[in-house]
Amino acid sequence: MDFIKGEVLYFDKPYTWTSFNLVAKVRWTLCKKLGVKKLKVGHAGTLDPLATGLLTVCTGKATKRIDELQAHTKEYVATLQLGSTTPSFDLETAIDATYPTAHITQDAIEGVLAGFVGRIEQVPPSYSACKVDGKRAYDLARKGKEVNIKPKILVIDEIELQQFDPQTMQMTIRVVCSKGTYIRALARDIGVALQSGAHLTALRRTKVGDVCVEQCMQIEHFQEWLDQQTIETETTNTQDDK
Repeated sequence: MDFIKGEVLYFDKPYTWTSFNLVAKVRWTLCKKLGVKKLKVGHAGTLDPLATGLLTVCTGKATKRIDELQAHTKEYVATLQLGSTTPSFDLETAIDATYPTAHITQDAIEGVLAGFVGRIEQVPPSYSACKVDGKRAYDLARKGKEVNIKPKILVIDEIELQQFDPQTMQMTIRVVCSKGTYIRALARDIGVALQSGAHLTALRRTKVGDVCVEQCMQIEHFQEWLDQQTIETETTNTQDDK
């Protein structure tokens, strides 16, 4: 493998890790293995800290492919708690409001979900990496400042209700969507459409393009995997050119 010329790696991002945390760990491990001080490493599509699943990581010259890889269709499995909301639309922040749920049935949920399939307009969460006047929205939101983010057009290819518990008012959905979709914002909008509220309690990215999360590497196994690879270096590349 040639990490300088560029490789594309797939990891199962752990819970509470930021995407940057994982990229930094991969970069540090590779630099140590290759004996270099610097190496370009980046990810194609941010995952929130409280989300797990498939994170695409590019090294070296393969970082030029990030835009291309980010454009791939993504699949998520998300668990929503109906009847309450949080400012971040997930568990990062505490519940700020509760709503009635007695009127919510499985038929009502399935009818609402069908309305989200296709091209939709979505306002990204205030607690997101979107930039507002040159600053990250989440930085402004965490300081208590008002954040106005313009809506974006995106595509939901599929939404499937996998499970609904009327006792706990928790539901699990599978979503196939385009680049730029915020599942947290989708949870918010589903809650509103049900004339209630909702927030995410779990999120897992299960597929990007043709790559499934089952094919991904665990970060704690990366060093062991790396030690088993035949690695090209700048030295070997130079010798091969002679």
